[in-house]
Amino acid sequence: MPRLPVPAARLPDTGPPLLLSVVFWVVLAATALVYAAALSVSPAPVGQVVAFGVNLAVVTGLWPVLPWRRTRGWRAAAAVVFLVATFTLGITGSNEIHQLLTLIAVANVAFVHGMRAAGVIVGCLCCGVFTSVMVLYGHDVLDAVGQTVPVAVFAAFVLGMTSAVLEARRRREEAQRLLARIRELTIAQERARMGAEMHDSLGHHLTVIKLALENAERFRTRRPESAWDEVRQAKDLTRQALLDARRWVRALRPLALDGHVGSAALQQLAASFDGTGLGVSFEVVGGELPLDPDVELVLYRVLQEGLANAVRHAGARHVRGSLAFHGDRVVLTVADDGRGRDGRDGRAGGGFGLRSLAERAGAVGGTLTAGDRPGGGFEVRAELPAWTRAAS
Repeated sequence: MPRLPVPAARLPDTGPPLLLSVVFWVVLAATALVYAAALSVSPAPVGQVVAFGVNLAVVTGLWPVLPWRRTRGWRAAAAVVFLVATFTLGITGSNEIHQLLTLIAVANVAFVHGMRAAGVIVGCLCCGVFTSVMVLYGHDVLDAVGQTVPVAVFAAFVLGMTSAVLEARRRREEAQRLLARIRELTIAQERARMGAEMHDSLGHHLTVIKLALENAERFRTRRPESAWDEVRQAKDLTRQALLDARRWVRALRPLALDGHVGSAALQQLAASFDGTGLGVSFEVVGGELPLDPDVELVLYRVLQEGLANAVRHAGARHVRGSLAFHGDRVVLTVADDGRGRDGRDGRAGGGFGLRSLAERAGAVGGTLTAGDRPGGGFEVRAELPAWTRAAS
């Protein structure tokens, strides 16, 4: 089977974290209020006030459209413009409160353009702060260093936090890619198993039907009665093949049946065999616990396999399923009254289906056993934890 391409997992751009948005709007409002308060005490030239207002409007307008992952085009450029706009708030009259906005802009640049670009920009930012303190405000070197060092320290802290977030995002995307790959392999494995099982059941019926019809064609003139016997046999086999196909369709229904999960899904699966000639009973013992989704799936597949084997191989008339809860463990038993392993075709007892289920049970920390019952018939027993370690 050719391998299907696995699309690269890509998390959507959900915007900045909520807390970061709250900080932005609080600092932006504080910057505007402090500037207005300063104007009431010491009026500034109209041109400077207009420049500050335009600068503040640019920062406010860019915030909702900023990207928060690598991208290209005008949105990538918007991150750089936003950084410059927050920095120039200090030049147009802000009283250093805006520097938190600049640090937020540095984090945004790291998200969009990468850590290396953000590091270069932080270096340029520190040089800009040092230069502006000395040139624009006429302070000495010590004052410039004193104002530059806090900016550098906070910028390094912001870059460190941003790096951690980017690493977590990368690992999450990698995990999603692995999940997509596992899902693909699981589907391929199930298709191979179903193909083999359907070949054994439906393929056998169709082969015998073909031979019967060929015999009927050969006997139609010399032995008409024998020809009709072959046709009747083909009709009987056709009904059996159709019944087998319907059982397959019922057995391959998905885990969530009309919104049911847990024991309800297992009961629904058992009930789906009503009217097929196989009597199925199912009971729940003990107080039901919420189950890990992986454990639910293994239980569902165990019951599915037990019912399908009883139909295809055991010649059973009745199957009894029992789901028992013991502390933090859950036990599913599927027992039939058929021929058992020794009376089957040699592959049913230890075939691919049960081996695969044993591996699945082991993967979630449980065990699966299968074998003949002392009183006759065949039994499959799965004992699993209610929750896996990964889930807890």
